[in-house]
Amino acid sequence: VQLQASGGGLVQAGRSLRLSCAASGSIFSISTMSWYRQAPGKQRELVASITKSGSTNYEDSVKGRFTISRDNAKRLVALQMNSLKPEDTAVYFCYAAILHVGSTWFDDIWGQGTQVTVSS
Repeated sequence: VQLQASGGGLVQAGRSLRLSCAASGSIFSISTMSWYRQAPGKQRELVASITKSGSTNYEDSVKGRFTISRDNAKRLVALQMNSLKPEDTAVYFCYAAILHVGSTWFDDIWGQGTQVTVSS
């Protein structure tokens, strides 16, 4: 089971980017899906999360600017980032709690990071 993230890049402040993350492998069910970020010299922080039923949660600094969504049939989670600021610069990681086929517990699965750089 793996998560494959895509969509990072370099943008000017005020512009938008969309990150996507696809889960693949022997998956029975996916619970919470999230995006985290880690800026240089800082700890990894939760940016946004979404439950299987669609309930969302956002870090205060991104509320109103970022939108998390998921497609359960396609096993995708996306993060639409609008009005980007230089302080949004970080490596972004997708996360999912995944129940493997034949398993009885959910595993924490992380995708590879994707760099987002916002220039002023």
